[in-house]
Amino acid sequence: MLDVRSRAYGLAAAVVALDRLTKLLIEQRMSFLDSIQVIPGFFQIVRSDNTGMAFGMLSETTSDWRTPALILCSLAAVVILAVMLWRPEKLDRNSLWGFALIMGGAAGNLVDRAMWGRVTDFLLFYVGEHQWPTFNVADSAIVIGSGLLIIDLLIPKRRAANVS
Repeated sequence: MLDVRSRAYGLAAAVVALDRLTKLLIEQRMSFLDSIQVIPGFFQIVRSDNTGMAFGMLSETTSDWRTPALILCSLAAVVILAVMLWRPEKLDRNSLWGFALIMGGAAGNLVDRAMWGRVTDFLLFYVGEHQWPTFNVADSAIVIGSGLLIIDLLIPKRRAANVS
């Protein structure tokens, strides 16, 4: 049976693989004008490129430093999370899997940004005229991982008896 560290790194690798596969399918089969209605009035699959970061922040800037800075930040996040996951016994269960999901999501978007200078997004949720910015599998893993970290913060921990 695989040890916890291997499973955590494996989960992160699976997120990267699934993210890359879904982005590849979208890039090969959809133009920027196509949309697939999945749930009318709520969910579509579209193709968009994000040259910025979350929610398109910084995508309007023309600075030559934008992409290298985003690559460097993503790389730093992946390295820090990989180091944290190296000692899984120091993490609570939700934190362990949360960090693994966040690492996989950050690595998935890092691959796109390093290779093409942009990230492909394709999941679009909306209600009427109100819509959430498009996102992808990597972004979903980051959000789910963050949710696990929040849950871990909110669950009271048992404290060891203070023995002197």
